[in-house]
Amino acid sequence: MTIGDPIDETGTLLRDGGGFVLRLDGGGRLRLELRRMPVDEVEKHVRLVGVLIGPDHVDVEGLRLA
Repeated sequence: MTIGDPIDETGTLLRDGGGFVLRLDGGGRLRLELRRMPVDEVEKHVRLVGVLIGPDHVDVEGLRLA
């Protein structure tokens, strides 16, 4: 994956310190930049759509329960 690539992944949304990460179904984690606080989706299986902005760092455009 390179910066600017579109991301469409599923996994479990987790709190991580002051932010959030997505624990991917296929293994690994992505740090997330979110525009809103995903209160209802924390610790649930979600689908994330966004753009890669750094190594394992995604600007989230959409997040919903999977």
